[in-house]
Amino acid sequence: MNKLPAVIAFCIFSLSALAQDNPKYDKALAEKLGGDDYGMKSYVFAILKSGPYKPTEKAITDSLFRGHIKNIQRLAAEGKLVVAGPLGKNDKEYRGIFIFNVKTIDEANALLQTDPAIKAKVFDTEVFQWYGSAALPEYLKYHEKLEKKKF
Repeated sequence: MNKLPAVIAFCIFSLSALAQDNPKYDKALAEKLGGDDYGMKSYVFAILKSGPYKPTEKAITDSLFRGHIKNIQRLAAEGKLVVAGPLGKNDKEYRGIFIFNVKTIDEANALLQTDPAIKAKVFDTEVFQWYGSAALPEYLKYHEKLEKKKF
């Protein structure tokens, strides 16, 4: 007697038993944030690293970094940038990260070119697709309540 159909049926039943419905699931929120069945979505992750241009005049450096911060704030306000921050010193010359709330690397690259420090080549970038929680953008509304000083 062939036991293969019974084994296949048992495997399918076992796998379906592992995937359980979440009683806390909020369909409207998941749709608003673009979450899939696992509450996840695609983002674009960028690593900023030291670029070839190293301005020697403080006024130029200050201007580029003011523009860099203003651009970060603008992109965050538009909902395009959900994470940005510097990295500690390291031997790879990585300077910071961005996580963009966009679907494609091309979209992220276009946004990166709006940053004056990147355009001036103070920073170079490495860009990757990244899969993370669709809830990630929601933390920004709480951050505003935590920051005592603004840049």
